[in-house]
Amino acid sequence: MIQGPFSQDDAKEPRVLGDPRALAGAAQADAEAEATRRTAGAAESSRANRRWWDRNADDYQLEHGDFLGDARFVWGPEGLDEAEAGLLGPVAGLKDKHVLEIGAGAAQCSRWLAAQGARPVALDLSFRQLQHARRIDQDQDGETATGPVPLVQADAGALPFADASFDLVCSAYGALPFIADTARVQREVRRVLRPGGRWVFSVTHPVRWAFPDEPGPEGLTAVASYFDRTPYVEQDDRGLAVYVEHHRTLGDRVREIAAAGLRLVDLVEPEWPRWNDQDWGGWSPLRGRLLPGTAIFVCAAE
Repeated sequence: MIQGPFSQDDAKEPRVLGDPRALAGAAQADAEAEATRRTAGAAESSRANRRWWDRNADDYQLEHGDFLGDARFVWGPEGLDEAEAGLLGPVAGLKDKHVLEIGAGAAQCSRWLAAQGARPVALDLSFRQLQHARRIDQDQDGETATGPVPLVQADAGALPFADASFDLVCSAYGALPFIADTARVQREVRRVLRPGGRWVFSVTHPVRWAFPDEPGPEGLTAVASYFDRTPYVEQDDRGLAVYVEHHRTLGDRVREIAAAGLRLVDLVEPEWPRWNDQDWGGWSPLRGRLLPGTAIFVCAAE
């Protein structure tokens, strides 16, 4: 589904972040969910994750908004910044480039791209996340290089764009971990990329799936098989999924990239920097000094 321009009324609703009633409802629903490992198909994953992010977007932006900024391109919890990393290419070369951000959330990365003169489009499955994107745009009075970033609500497995529409496609922890058929996403990205275009995406480092999602010492001992691709599912008392994440090994990712007609240019595993002393879920300085937490795949369209 394509979401057209947001009205003023759409954007006003989430201005008060962390509404106690909304957060209480989300916390209760999440607390009652049962965690398990089981199969979960494309439709179930998409439905569950859209609802989860709609329900938790306020809490997420309230908790992580300062770290993410309003117009900053951060690749993951380590804090690797695109302004320094240059994984999309030289900053000066971004001007006038057509860029698609997948799983954009509140479009912080797209807003940074616009400030460099690029022409980004921010896509996300969650309407509530996109409402936060419009809220930030209005708080800034649309003061970006191209005005408010265009927003699209859609599934990454069915991108609503013509072939060869973009020079660059990017995703910072967006969409891919929550999609059952990521090979299809790779094919869709290749379809909308122009020849010679670049596709860069970051995800939880696959090795983390063998360890508990804990920031302390208990998160340093492997307890599961790295090779077990069974999805992680949180489900309600009826057995219906309310949250789903899908695991791929490094080899799986590389094969999906190659099968889509893309070339892997680089695989970046950011080290935990000394300045970053915060915990973010299972990411922490303790674990980050010992285990990779993020994998960033830099790909080119042949």
